[in-house]
Amino acid sequence: MGGAASSPVVEEWGALEVTVRKTVKLFILRTEDLIVKVSNYGAHVVSVESKDKDGNFDQVTLGCDDLEKYSTQKLPYLGSTVGRYANRIEKGEFLLLGEKYKLAQNNNGNSLHGGNVGFDKRVWDVVSASAESVSFALESTDMEEGYPGTLRAVVTFSIQGDTLAMDYSATTDKETVVNLTNHSYFNLRGHRDLGTIYDHEVQLFCDSFTPIDSVSIPTGEIASVEGTPFDFCTPNKIGSRMSEENVQLKNGTGYDHNFCINGTPGTLRPCAVVREFVTGRRMECKTTEPGVQFYSGNFLAANFQGKGGAKYPKGSGFCMETQHYPDSPNKPQFPSTVLKPGETYTSKTEYRFTVDS
Repeated sequence: MGGAASSPVVEEWGALEVTVRKTVKLFILRTEDLIVKVSNYGAHVVSVESKDKDGNFDQVTLGCDDLEKYSTQKLPYLGSTVGRYANRIEKGEFLLLGEKYKLAQNNNGNSLHGGNVGFDKRVWDVVSASAESVSFALESTDMEEGYPGTLRAVVTFSIQGDTLAMDYSATTDKETVVNLTNHSYFNLRGHRDLGTIYDHEVQLFCDSFTPIDSVSIPTGEIASVEGTPFDFCTPNKIGSRMSEENVQLKNGTGYDHNFCINGTPGTLRPCAVVREFVTGRRMECKTTEPGVQFYSGNFLAANFQGKGGAKYPKGSGFCMETQHYPDSPNKPQFPSTVLKPGETYTSKTEYRFTVDS
């Protein structure tokens, strides 16, 4: 592990009005091993810089240069905190306590990542900022985007040595559903020589996954990965089996599936290891969540301006979105996403960046 983090650098990034006009700031956290920039706009991870095998820093996440590009371009949730419900809810509706709630249908007739104005488009309040961490809070009012209950969510980004941690919590005044995650796109090759992620090697600590239909809604089955292109129990390159004839690869246009993480949900345990061989970079992910959405950047289309004017084509980044399973409010056999008054939702995910010697 590297040395202690220095004092955070804070930059004024502008101001936006979503519900009320708020100041947007950029926070820079730094250790000997990591440089992480986060903003209270959408509780975004704006960039992560880590070292390669020669000790050179480079950005290993996709993103934009400034607030204007984040707020005015149609972006695929780059680095944002998504909620109130990450991932999809079938037909944008669910039953809770006998009442049907209707949500925005913003993705093939389904609701995705909290609706039209999810947590990714809100300006969060800055709760605290120290040398090691920054905390943001957001109040989502009753029936905002169709969800019941006033929810108060807090996310804390902290770094120690080579590890970036994300801690989430939430409370409600009325029974509701909640599922929070971060939607960072990673490319361990680095931004200087950005290529596709298909040669990245992935290991997932997941013996099963949740198959999807043609519009990416889980069928309700929990299926073994054994003998399928979804078996990453031993390391495989992302692109090595994507051209195989497989209905699930067809339905997801590649990998865009929830994998069920081995072990006990609620305990911090290994989720994934990703390696890139040219730079030697290695990323390890741990989480308390029951699942992870492994996404191979299938819908990136070089149709917005990224960092330094970069265009991000299909396959230029991958996501490891730790989560409860998609459409859990409509799938009672899945781990519950219901949050009741008096309870506290908590979740933790860690990303560790090292190099293979």
